[in-house]
Amino acid sequence: LNGYDKGLRFFDAADSYGSHPHVAEALKHVQRDKVTVLTKSWARDPAGMRADIDRFRKELGVDYIDVLLMHCLTEGDWTERYKGVMDVLSEAKQKGVIRAHGCSCHSIEALRAAAASPWVEVDLARINPTGASMDGDPNTVIPVLKQMKASGKAVVGMKILGAGELRNRQDECLKFALGLGVLDAFTIGAESRNEQEDLIRRIAAA
Repeated sequence: LNGYDKGLRFFDAADSYGSHPHVAEALKHVQRDKVTVLTKSWARDPAGMRADIDRFRKELGVDYIDVLLMHCLTEGDWTERYKGVMDVLSEAKQKGVIRAHGCSCHSIEALRAAAASPWVEVDLARINPTGASMDGDPNTVIPVLKQMKASGKAVVGMKILGAGELRNRQDECLKFALGLGVLDAFTIGAESRNEQEDLIRRIAAA
């Protein structure tokens, strides 16, 4: 809640992080319509995704999930291979159970497929100035993110500090991410309240 009090309104969660109980507790103390809750499923078949949507809503204590992503896609043909899962998410959006769907990508091939897919509304993409823990070097990745943005997708940045590898270069990384003109939001993990507050100050300055 310290983050919420300092203006953070975007909660990045995932089934595999074990973070749902923590987000559920936080949501008891804030106005639901004032925050955006994003979470991610590893389901690769329709039945698995249906089960995850129901379970996630119970675990989070919510009627709807703002953004639900297919987690950690690596295949260049994922939009064909997992069409059944995509259809389940489309149906959930029509019913108002989720508000937007998309994916997080962990290969340049998957990222390019996401950029080309009209189905993807939100993409969680790894971006930082050195290419640390990214799908390719920045010069390869940035044009794909620009393509996403130009086609109306929301682009959420992750690995802004290269999974901690660049944690002593925060100002450089923040200026880089914010200067791209493609990110609608970004996520950075903090291991303590002090680190979180330091990052919030640095983001405001950047």
